[in-house]
Amino acid sequence: MQIGSTQRGNTETYLVHIFGRGLEDDRYVVERFRSAADGAITPVPIAAPPARGKKRRRPRHTVTSLSNVKKMRPARDEIIVCTAVNLEDSGVQLWGAWATGIFANGRHR
Repeated sequence: MQIGSTQRGNTETYLVHIFGRGLEDDRYVVERFRSAADGAITPVPIAAPPARGKKRRRPRHTVTSLSNVKKMRPARDEIIVCTAVNLEDSGVQLWGAWATGIFANGRHR
């Protein structure tokens, strides 16, 4: 009998890690990452408009407001890092339930 060992499809569990002063700034740099079951974390490039003329690298982050940061919710395997623009080493990290590794089976690591 396995009670509570599986996560339901409608569950919205995530971990919030506040660092530095937290959410005291008005603008934040947002970076998104994907976590695999083996522990690998890879950056997720954001969709950018097509470049005109010169080829440019795809941006890995975007700048957004405090109200948008408060509304963010990570997917199960996603990590969102929001760092304050004007305050050094301040912001928030949002970890999806599977990205934390708490619900992952130990033999997959």
